[in-house]
Amino acid sequence: MMLSSPAVDWAAIAATLDDDGYAVAKGVLSPAACAALAALYTQDDLFRSRVTMARHGFGRGEYKYFASPLPPAIARLRESFFPPLAAIANRWNARLGGDVHYPESLRAFLARCHAAGQTKPTPLLLKYGAGDYNCLHQDIYGTHVFPLQVAFLLSRPEHDFTGGEFVLTEQRPRMQSRVAVVPLAQGDGVIFPVRQRPVRGTRGDYRVLMRHGVSRLYSGHRMTLGLIFHDAE
Repeated sequence: MMLSSPAVDWAAIAATLDDDGYAVAKGVLSPAACAALAALYTQDDLFRSRVTMARHGFGRGEYKYFASPLPPAIARLRESFFPPLAAIANRWNARLGGDVHYPESLRAFLARCHAAGQTKPTPLLLKYGAGDYNCLHQDIYGTHVFPLQVAFLLSRPEHDFTGGEFVLTEQRPRMQSRVAVVPLAQGDGVIFPVRQRPVRGTRGDYRVLMRHGVSRLYSGHRMTLGLIFHDAE
């Protein structure tokens, strides 16, 4: 897989996640890598299931979960992102008073998932066409949930598609929800909470619930690679 440079600035990513609840790792995937990953969608033998969103009330469009073993490029990307995200996740858990500690390696964390019966890989490719969208949701597949995930945009905004913005909502206690629209370029990865994040208030940290989705596409086609770090039951 062809990666772009510079390398991800994890200190800046951690600070932005603390402040905004999401962060963008810019230019992680080259255009050639994006095209190669998007082309995997037609290779049905690589996937364990296909989901048509409208059938389940999830929105419009479709996605496929990769089967095990993952394609090597996706496995390497998942493994490389896990250690710095685990450090952030452990710090967040400490702020929220949680007692879960995430190991430094993805292999060790997946062993924990598999021992609990969560053995199905969760990385996926999502495919949207004109009029498609993804309803606000959380990607929780079992008892063991890694609290951060990454979505890589494989298509070119305003060239391959229009509309189709990545959106997040924050449900703050006793307040109205806040919405963020995250601008992405091809090859960017947006890092965001699966379910919740800590926010510092006047009386210490409090818990904010998060959901994410994709707004309606006006034209073209949009492909996304989703990296979820916990496996499914």
